[in-house]
Amino acid sequence: MSTHPHLEALPFAEDRFTHLHVDLNSFFASVEQQLHEEYRNKPLAVVPTLGDTTCAIAASYEAKALGIKTGTRVGEMKKLCPDIILVQGNHSEYAEFSHRISAAVELVCPVAHTPSIDEMVCQLLGREQEPPRARQIAMDIKQSIKDNVGETLRCSIGMAPNRYLAKIASDMQKPDGLIGLLPSQLPRAIAHLDLRALPGVGARTEQMLLKKNITTMQELLSLDRNGMHALWNSVWGDRLFHWLRGHNTGDDGAPIPSDLQKSLGHSHVLAPEHRSPQGAWSVAHKLIHKATMRLRMEKMAAASLSLTIRYALTREQAATLPKTKRHLSGITHTGWAMEARFPHCQDTLSILEALQALWKQSPMGPLNQKPFFVGLALGRLIPENEQQPTLFADPNNRSQLSTTMDKLNLKYGHATLHFAGMLAARDSAPTRIAFTQIPVQYGVDYM
Repeated sequence: MSTHPHLEALPFAEDRFTHLHVDLNSFFASVEQQLHEEYRNKPLAVVPTLGDTTCAIAASYEAKALGIKTGTRVGEMKKLCPDIILVQGNHSEYAEFSHRISAAVELVCPVAHTPSIDEMVCQLLGREQEPPRARQIAMDIKQSIKDNVGETLRCSIGMAPNRYLAKIASDMQKPDGLIGLLPSQLPRAIAHLDLRALPGVGARTEQMLLKKNITTMQELLSLDRNGMHALWNSVWGDRLFHWLRGHNTGDDGAPIPSDLQKSLGHSHVLAPEHRSPQGAWSVAHKLIHKATMRLRMEKMAAASLSLTIRYALTREQAATLPKTKRHLSGITHTGWAMEARFPHCQDTLSILEALQALWKQSPMGPLNQKPFFVGLALGRLIPENEQQPTLFADPNNRSQLSTTMDKLNLKYGHATLHFAGMLAARDSAPTRIAFTQIPVQYGVDYM
């Protein structure tokens, strides 16, 4: 057992990965080696201009092995390797390759964020988060880049329970690495790293930490949340405390006042008989029924609802679009998403009205006639006892209605008493799908 209590993994952490961070290795140099076969397996540096006073903006791994790296001046490079190949950077080519690589990644898993020209972030949903499935997705991404873009384009992929840790993991093994940081291994699994391995910790921040007697990652991780806040004198310390322990806070920038869950929801790949606007609505209706019941069981209130719909395309339809995506099931699709915000509440009718308003804004064109995936998430969660009192009476006794429904559904099953709109999908969307967490048992059902 560790002698540092703050290095112990949290007992409730689930061993799942929510994010993959794809980091292309020596990107500019690798593009040049892909474009010019004669450059392959040779030391090469990309420079802004062909002059002895400039420095490398990228180096191939053959050059790195000789001590040449980003920032090395041309004169020094030539001393280290007289035969170094110098190539003037062509950023239009690099941008084109970045788009091609992103498209190759999208063939395997949707790209949720593109932090830079040589990085992509994928967010995993449901069973994709299971470590064996996540690892297979990562391996498929590597293969897709090789097959669809070029054999010299290698990447390191980090898998983690939040985006910040996934970035750290992607830097832990290069080139062509694949590292996963499981919640049960955290934060011990990163205790050996240098402080500079943390995104956002540069030379200036490192000096600040050294002046405050934080010289190693182990010393940093030994601080509790209050200590981390005091160290940075800002909420950045709170954020870092949570991220380094594998917490998935639901965002990557908002303050983290506590361990409170940040979102709650469900998603579902529709059965063929429900792949119509009417069928998808029935499934969405059932998902909101399950999510709002869970919201009340967790004694929370929500103030936002996010809705995501993905539409299956025929080969002919896909050919008319400049960009499409491919689901893990093999379905080529396009997608739509929107968020609604409202005063904090937890009753089904109020949140159902928000869903209805979102649904009316969903696209209804010829490319949107076969929805095959529906996902929703309730966000901006707070404990139910922190809701602001309203000046108006509860319309139609909505809270009491929801409470009565919950009593019956907990006893006999969550679909025993429901609104008529979900009737067509009453038996669809079983609880094998988990949008933000594994199923939890409420009454006789798991949800």
